[in-house]
Amino acid sequence: MMNSEGEWILQMNALFIAHRAQLRRAAFKILRDWDQADDVVHDAYLKIRECSDNKVEVKQPIAYLFRTVRNMAIDQYRRYIFELDLFDNEEEGLLVPDKLRTPEAYLMHYQDLNLVMKALSKLPDRTQRVFELYRIEGYTHRMIAEELNISASLVNILIHTATRHCKEILSSKT
Repeated sequence: MMNSEGEWILQMNALFIAHRAQLRRAAFKILRDWDQADDVVHDAYLKIRECSDNKVEVKQPIAYLFRTVRNMAIDQYRRYIFELDLFDNEEEGLLVPDKLRTPEAYLMHYQDLNLVMKALSKLPDRTQRVFELYRIEGYTHRMIAEELNISASLVNILIHTATRHCKEILSSKT
């Protein structure tokens, strides 16, 4: 618990700085968009600073930050879904043939995906993990470096190694 508004603001500033990457990831897991996640974290910061009169009731400030970010991300996601439903024209595009969903295209993509999965399985665990975090989870180089306690330049090297390995496997298919 904080004694004064000034102490509360200083503590919140320090906590936001220290946990910004984790707060951003928490918002991203809900929104699936890094820019929107940044906006939510920023808006949560402003909201918490404006509502500093509740500081006496907050016993776990870090949990309070994460709960605020999570709730605001959920609200934004719900608003997005509502607007999507509201403005979506159901008939739009229904009569246009989808050349990407033919059985042949599906089989070709499925085979390519299997080749990539086999190629990745032959790489060291850390290289696989870096590639998955970057390509699947959408992490930045810096976020991966923090997560795995390695340098950003090593992250870059491992991503290029994995990508080159997958490309070689795919090109040898033809």
